[in-house]
Amino acid sequence: MELSGHKVLAFVDEEFEDLEMWYPVLRLRESGAIVDIAGPKAKTVYHGKYGVPISTDLAFGDARSADYTGLYVPGGWAPDKLRRYGDVLRLTREFHAAEKPIAQICHAGWVLISAKIVKGYTMTSTPGIRDDLENAGAVWVDEEVVVDRNIVSGRRPPDLPAFCKEFVRVLTSFIAR
Repeated sequence: MELSGHKVLAFVDEEFEDLEMWYPVLRLRESGAIVDIAGPKAKTVYHGKYGVPISTDLAFGDARSADYTGLYVPGGWAPDKLRRYGDVLRLTREFHAAEKPIAQICHAGWVLISAKIVKGYTMTSTPGIRDDLENAGAVWVDEEVVVDRNIVSGRRPPDLPAFCKEFVRVLTSFIAR
């Protein structure tokens, strides 16, 4: 399995998009990765927009970017909450500074915008945050998945197969460097 022995950190808060949380987590685990779920509190259950639960392994403040190969940020309404946590922004910037893979889908671009790491990147998202990405300096395109350097971006749940395939590919390429 291409990601065996590697860890990916995934952020969560209430009202994440259920499929955008679980599909990538399961796909990464199928590839051999250990996926740690980080939220405002450790060992706490958070619920998606449609009620699907997920439990955190650790709190944002306890996560160390150096322990992970990549970062995943799901969409839904959670990103609007996530971008308000200093530790989320710090971790996102650390992953980016280390040129580690960061994947975001749908509204998750808000987290990267607030971390101030999108300027000069070509990205996609739900059309609802297109203006936000462009105002932050990104070039927005309407494609199911976009890879620009270390950032993998996707639009919405129907794009998850292509999005997850590219995230796994980018993680594998990063490991091989």
